[in-house]
Amino acid sequence: MGEKQKGLTLVYTGNGKGKTTSSIGLVVRAVGRGLNAKIFQFIKSPERTYGEQIVLKKLGVEMVQLGIGFTWTKTPEEHREALRKAWPIAKEAVMSGEYDLVVLDELNNALAISTFPIDDVLPLEEVTDLIQNKPAHVHLVITGRDAKQEIKDVADLVSVIDVEKHYYDEGVPAVKGIEF
Repeated sequence: MGEKQKGLTLVYTGNGKGKTTSSIGLVVRAVGRGLNAKIFQFIKSPERTYGEQIVLKKLGVEMVQLGIGFTWTKTPEEHREALRKAWPIAKEAVMSGEYDLVVLDELNNALAISTFPIDDVLPLEEVTDLIQNKPAHVHLVITGRDAKQEIKDVADLVSVIDVEKHYYDEGVPAVKGIEF
């Protein structure tokens, strides 16, 4: 096999459903082509199980929940501590070069938190630095609502997933196999 292609940075953002799902689709495609992939989730908690995690494990892909759940479920200090621990773990995996594709799921959500300070535990400047200085072959996918302009500026692709109609608006709760 020839030289590895330049690693790209893809951002999936917007208020519509499908950002994580799109990144999972890329992981499946990458693994099908023999690439090594890993997924880190910055908000989701390891206390729950997710359908995609179950199937990805069968494909040999580790999906790691580094978060502690929605921001309104725990105290700001608990979330700050989770993000303080999460960022170095994810950053190290990207910089190790061990993976051809790394997904930083919900990183945009974490960076967009405005109800308590996060820049000292998850500095935006470090994220943009990671994007610009990651190993040349590593593809990086960053998902979540409210992507910062600084991240969009250094990404190779930005897809905005909008919502036109959503069953949540009709009172339909999260559906097993669709949302989790």
